[in-house]
Amino acid sequence: MMLLEALGSALLGLVLAAAAAHRLAHRLPARSLVMATGVAGALFGAFVTHSALGAGSILVNLIGATVVSAASLSLLLRPAGRLRRRSAPA
Repeated sequence: MMLLEALGSALLGLVLAAAAAHRLAHRLPARSLVMATGVAGALFGAFVTHSALGAGSILVNLIGATVVSAASLSLLLRPAGRLRRRSAPA
């Protein structure tokens, strides 16, 4: 059962990372890094959720995997435009 949770969460992280890479390609680094981060975040989220709540529900573990994967992917985002730096008035 735990193997199915791990495979399901890894697949979910891969799908989430592919969607982010497709939609936000101009704001993300290399595609391989995005894919690896999505899968690793989902596996870590499933592990943490499984450790905290037990093996009660696969759906709850997949929700935890999705949340941590999305949070991990959001850390890779770069700003959309140029950053304006204003000098402080003297």
